[in-house]
Amino acid sequence: QVQLVESGGGLVQAGGSLRLSCAASGRTFSTYAMGWFRQAPGKEREFVATISLHGGITSYADSVKGRFTISRDNAKSTVYLQMNNLKPEDTAVYYCAAGPWTSQIARMSDWGKGTLVTVSS
Repeated sequence: QVQLVESGGGLVQAGGSLRLSCAASGRTFSTYAMGWFRQAPGKEREFVATISLHGGITSYADSVKGRFTISRDNAKSTVYLQMNNLKPEDTAVYYCAAGPWTSQIARMSDWGKGTLVTVSS
């Protein structure tokens, strides 16, 4: 089992940037892929980005491609989500999750509690 704790959320103006962090503990960090997902008010949780075990392969939702960058530091057991050129529609609770390298929410085995990102127009 993996314990995940997100941080870095907050209020930012449109066009601004934030970097989210997710610290993991439990199982050896380099043995599982990591993903970021988000849930906006009144909407279903959706995929944002995923990164492979050693960071060599990444994938993004079309809505964030070119603006968000996922990365990981296995020595620190931490995954990051750098978010640039934020838009009001990026407002959501952002969750990190551990599991296979996939965009499918149902396949992720462990989840953090989330961090709120609010983008004002």
